[in-house]
Amino acid sequence: MASLTAIILTKDEEKNIESCIRALGTLPERICVVDSGSRDSTREMARTLGAEVIEHPFYDYATQFNWALENLGITTKWVLRVDADEYYTPELCAELETLLGAHADDDVNGVITESHFYFMGRRIDHGGAKKRKIVAFKYGHGFIEKRRMDEHTILTDGRAVEAKHRFTHRDYKDLGTWIAKMNGYADREADDYFVDRERFARGENDLRGVGDEKLIATRRKKFLIYYRFPKFVRPWLLFIYNYVIRLGFLDGKQGFVYHWMYQRWYRTLVDAKIMEREREGRGGR
Repeated sequence: MASLTAIILTKDEEKNIESCIRALGTLPERICVVDSGSRDSTREMARTLGAEVIEHPFYDYATQFNWALENLGITTKWVLRVDADEYYTPELCAELETLLGAHADDDVNGVITESHFYFMGRRIDHGGAKKRKIVAFKYGHGFIEKRRMDEHTILTDGRAVEAKHRFTHRDYKDLGTWIAKMNGYADREADDYFVDRERFARGENDLRGVGDEKLIATRRKKFLIYYRFPKFVRPWLLFIYNYVIRLGFLDGKQGFVYHWMYQRWYRTLVDAKIMEREREGRGGR
């Protein structure tokens, strides 16, 4: 067991929460589920599995997680950022326990790893579908950046190391739920677009606190390259890039559905919401 508090943000996650908590095993000293009004059995299931359940209204992920950091009375050395649809393998848990113990008293303040991503029951190995993030950080040395979408963990000091093993990112809810979630994400991403545009215009694009050059490069490419293409053209280009050039077609029917829905449909939805905000005067020019 590591000196580690796992924080899981939830709303209506009864199909995922049991697998998520059980997969953590004995790795964390404490598991805190911060729930924002679940209407299913999420809270009851989490309590039965030994987690502490705290209820708090949700605004966005960053605000909720940072609230948890400030209000849960954390006494462990490390914090684990885990989503309800993420599952840690025994190999990753063992590696994290070793890494957290080995770096308890040095300048390593974060641990990065990547995911194996599943969509409609199939692992998607191509086309850039994997998630990469700082999963663990020392308490008092990190927070979630204040944005509405694509929030990274920011280290206030020190550096991050990379774990060799991956976690599994697999949502057991149905496709309709995923589509509804993407609609909400598109609203948040459209809001972030205008904030980021102003930041980059002022030269405020320093993301060194993220602690990972690959994550920094992805964010910069998104705004400095992707958003320079015209609305409604760029989703097609992104789909072709990820599905053809990055070999997304190798992942079968599920791979096609994922890349079409995420790269083509979702990115078009974001562009439509950006256009809507511009027409209503909510996003500037």
